[in-house]
Amino acid sequence: MSRLRWWLGGAALAGVLVLVAVFVFVIPGDEEPAERPGPPGTGPLTVVSLGDSTLSGEGAGDYTAGTDGAGGNWCHRSPHAMVHRLDLPEVTESVNLACSGAPSGHVALGDVAQYTEPSQAGQLRDLLDTHRVAAVVVALGANDDPRFSRLISECFTSWFLDHGAPCSEEIKADWPSRLEAMVPKVESALSDVRTVLSEAGYSDDDYELVLQSYASPIGPNIPESLRNLDGCPFRTKDLTWVSGPGTASLSEALRTAADGADARFLDLSRAGRGHEACSGGADPSSEWFTRFTVAWDDLDDERRVSHALQESFHPNARGHAQVARCMSEFLATDDRAAACLEGADGDLHAAPSVRAAPDG
Repeated sequence: MSRLRWWLGGAALAGVLVLVAVFVFVIPGDEEPAERPGPPGTGPLTVVSLGDSTLSGEGAGDYTAGTDGAGGNWCHRSPHAMVHRLDLPEVTESVNLACSGAPSGHVALGDVAQYTEPSQAGQLRDLLDTHRVAAVVVALGANDDPRFSRLISECFTSWFLDHGAPCSEEIKADWPSRLEAMVPKVESALSDVRTVLSEAGYSDDDYELVLQSYASPIGPNIPESLRNLDGCPFRTKDLTWVSGPGTASLSEALRTAADGADARFLDLSRAGRGHEACSGGADPSSEWFTRFTVAWDDLDDERRVSHALQESFHPNARGHAQVARCMSEFLATDDRAAACLEGADGDLHAAPSVRAAPDG
């Protein structure tokens, strides 16, 4: 009898151990969580650019047929644009949705159109059906209240008329208030980009969102022989302000917008120093920006004449390649902010946590 009791007790104990083992191996709370494979959806891993002319490729040439005036589309997207030069691990495709002249409202969700094209955030939403987005690079703000192109145009007019105070004196009067008005518009556009990705099932950890600022295309150290319509028709005092305090304060305002939208920030305010338009004198091969440029053939076409100067003072193909090198380095880090600065090798590199001084 005692042997039977011992055998029954042993069988019961074995049954309990089996039940415990079952619970150990099948209770969901005890399983190792599966590592998320990256951005959701299907399709190639992709980097996307949104924003204005500095990312569309204005000035880099070879514009895609549909964006060089056809049907009123002057977005001027170039195959040489920065987004197509990025080198990111496992990313196999790049898509450029930026459009020359775009304000923040065109990047945001809504009804703002630019050169016939609808919202860039809306275009991004459509792209997510066929692509897995690993990074979104944005450049915007200059076409909002600061109207940076206005600044360049007014300084050109000041040189051409050759009288009165330098244009920078007048621009400085309301520059801080213009920057202040710009910040919430940029922040709202970045938030809309996050909304589009969130609605598609993305978490913030699935992708990188980067706002870049602007490099000054012109500087004061240019030969007098090029301070004319053959190169860079501006007064020295205006060039000093534009390339120094003007660009630096614009960059700092954009940093504020990036912080507000929890985006990473890449400061380009000093990225072009020594390589501005006309800085190379007789040899422009070291320059990363276009000089005063006229599309002469467009002057005979009433549909194109108003865009004949559109390429002037924008990053050229060399400039886009340099910024792409810096952006690629930045995206490979975990730094929240960095600045593109020229290294000893003559190329741009990402320098972590370097801020631009407002006094240039």
